[in-house]
Parts: sequence; structure tokens; C-alpha cells
Amino acid sequence: MDINELDFLLQLLGCNDYCSSYDAIEFKSLKTKDKICLSLGKQKLIDYTREIATVKILSHGQDLLKLDPKEVSITQEERQVLEKISKASEQISLSKITLPEASKRDEIIKVLIDKGLIEAEEKIKKTKAEVWLTERGIEYLRDDYVAEGAGNISLDLLGNYLRFMRKTLCGHSQQLSTPIDNTEPSVEKDTNIGDEEILEIIRNLDRELGSDNYLPIFHLRKKLQPPLTRDELDKALYRLQASDQIELSTLLDPTDYKPDEVEAGIIQNIGGSLFFIIVY
Repeated sequence: MDINELDFLLQLLGCNDYCSSYDAIEFKSLKTKDKICLSLGKQKLIDYTREIATVKILSHGQDLLKLDPKEVSITQEERQVLEKISKASEQISLSKITLPEASKRDEIIKVLIDKGLIEAEEKIKKTKAEVWLTERGIEYLRDDYVAEGAGNISLDLLGNYLRFMRKTLCGHSQQLSTPIDNTEPSVEKDTNIGDEEILEIIRNLDRELGSDNYLPIFHLRKKLQPPLTRDELDKALYRLQASDQIELSTLLDPTDYKPDEVEAGIIQNIGGSLFFIIVY
């Protein structure tokens, strides 16, 4: 990690909930801010609000366009957008897809991505973007980072790091010093939650929250973590998807959600995080 990336992380440590506006004055002095942010994002140390920059058609999409429109399960508008994308030699920016109107276009793009017909490349959102430290970033600074070599770090940034470590150590100390009450028999948490039970919980949450079969994953995490770990729940959702009981859909516009809610999605190497659960 170079000194500029470390500077960026330490700046975030001084922000409320380790989250900041991307255009905050603290980052103004970083000339390569976009490059730094993308690098830290690839390392899963930070995350940020995103938007789709470009899209390109995949081979499955090309094959679909060769079929009779009556034989395929896409609407006429979806086909028109797919045809527009197919005419580009490489990627095409969303601004060049002028029909239908932007709001409907974005929804169609999302559908085409979910169906595996096109691929999207994301970038940092142009306006009102936020950036935040991920759980992995917190763990890295707390447990893994080793300072090496020489570099200029301001005392303000050093202070951010010291406060962060004191807060972490204080929480750990309280856990260690909590007395154990031996008068009550210990009860082991039941982590043996089956996939069918998880599916039923998804249905119940969807009804309770009125999410119209488009349940954001963070609601399920609040319900099941603990007793399940994040990884256990992710694997269960993948199993349900593989057995065609649910579909996991991406989030294109995160502006309506808090950073920690966005972070609850399942990060993918390509495309946006899997964020919504749809029951078949």
C-alpha cells in the first residue's frame, strides 16, 4: 500500500461512521483521488456509491437477437435497447442510449444485466457520491496493516488512527472483562437453519415489509446474522438461487439506501452487488 492510499484510509477514520462525501474537503489535496479510490475498492478496503459507466453485449445477447422476437422472453423495448448496444463495436455509454427515457432505460439495463444478456462496467458516481470503510478495511487497519519505510503522515491523521485503535481495544477489553454468570446453564445458539427455513423467512419479511417480492438483503442479514455468519448466509442464498427458488438481483442506483445497507449486498467481481432477493 502506498502512502496516498494510507492517507485516504486514515482520512476516513476521522469521519462519522468512517463514511464521507466523496467531494469532502479532506480529499481535495489528493490529485489521484479516483485512482486511489478504485485501487482500494478492488482490495475491498473501501466501497463507494456507483453508477454504470458503459455496457456491452454478451454472446448470449447476440444469440438472442438472431431469434424470432416471438420466441424470446424479452419485451419490445428491451429488444430495442439490446439492439442499440449490439451496434457498438465495444462498450457504449448509457448517455448514448437515448430511448426510452432515462428512468425506464436504467430499469431495462438492469433487467438485461440480470438476464445475462449484457455486461456493465461501473464507475464512481458523478454526483453526491459517498465513500466508506468496509468491514474488511476496518479489520485490515486493526489487525493486518504493517507500516514500512518512510513517509509523511500528518499528526491529525495519526490522531485518527490512534482514536480508532483505542476505540477498538476498548471494545475488546469490555468483552474480556464481562463476568460470566455460571448460575444459568449455557444455551448454544442454533445455527442449524435449513435453506427451506431461510426461504420461508424471506417470504415472511417480504410480506411484513411490503417489498413486493424485491427484498433488500440487509433485512435478511438483520434477521439471521447472528446466528448465521455472513458467509453462511451468502452460501445459503447461492444454493437457493442454484435450485431456482430465488433470484438475486443487482442494485443500480444506491442513492435511496444507507452505506451500511449497500455494503450488505453480495459483492461480485463484475457488475454491481447482489442486493435484492426475488422469490419464484
